[in-house]
Amino acid sequence: MEKKRIAVPSTNPGGLNSELGQHFGHCDLYTIIDVVNGRISSVETLPNVPHVQGGCMAPVNHLAGNGVEILIAGGMGMRPLMGFNQVGIDVFFGGDSRKVEDAVNAFMSGTLVKFTAEYTCGGGQGQH
Repeated sequence: MEKKRIAVPSTNPGGLNSELGQHFGHCDLYTIIDVVNGRISSVETLPNVPHVQGGCMAPVNHLAGNGVEILIAGGMGMRPLMGFNQVGIDVFFGGDSRKVEDAVNAFMSGTLVKFTAEYTCGGGQGQH
């Protein structure tokens, strides 16, 4: 049995029909999706933690502490990307996905690309 725990930065109220949050550290919350054998088995939400300038590791550690293995994001800075790599969370670029469900389906179909330095921004709100 293959199981993955995916986090997607989301707008309130969260869930599969919510919009993808454009910057992981400043999102309203995270939609957490458990996928078992290629099928969504559960969907829940996880509140975001306060994000202050330079405090990019707080949300990284928060997600790692909640068992997240994969993050699908629209944007983030280089520091949190390096942090996710350090804690073993694979990050994928959400690209054109507007809704959480679209992003998860794109991931499961293998069409999302790994988040690399070329997708990073300078951080802060208003960047995406």
